[in-house]
Amino acid sequence: MRGMKVKDAEIIIVPGYTNSGPTHWQSRWEEKLSTARRVEQDEWSKPLREDWTAKVIEAVNAAERPVVLIAHSLGIPTAIHAIPGFTKRVAGGFFVAPPDVSNPAIKPKHMMTFGPYPRDPLPFPSVVIASRNDPYCALDVAEDIAAAWGSMFVDAGESGHINSDSGHGPWPEGSMVFAQFLSRLEG
Repeated sequence: MRGMKVKDAEIIIVPGYTNSGPTHWQSRWEEKLSTARRVEQDEWSKPLREDWTAKVIEAVNAAERPVVLIAHSLGIPTAIHAIPGFTKRVAGGFFVAPPDVSNPAIKPKHMMTFGPYPRDPLPFPSVVIASRNDPYCALDVAEDIAAAWGSMFVDAGESGHINSDSGHGPWPEGSMVFAQFLSRLEG
């Protein structure tokens, strides 16, 4: 089996709440990965589950090559809830820092409208990367979600929310995990 390369896939970046700024690893990866494009939301600071998932469905279904999703934070439940609407093939999902959208203490509160997560195994290979001190999700909750989905789980140690605020601008470790993940996918 020959693994996928970036040129073999349409890499769809699904940012979370308030989008990923210019120093966020997702933005940096989008610039470096030749086939990457970002899902743009109409309302980044007032996310509506139906609107956000519709944009992901639209992006995936417009793809001309197999899709690899790269979702961060609220982008993860957005992508997961969009799966039933996909008509094009998703080769894999790379999910970083899933928020606990079933936790009533989550802020802002409207993020709970993205919960609960479906618990069925995902129809494509996936990896979930989570941190031990993510303010939006306890590690055991992220591990449980990953197990339900049949995802490979990566413990990122004490990495906060794995975003610019926690020092993950370039995030070379994530790049290496993504390259390894991509190499295991079928084109």
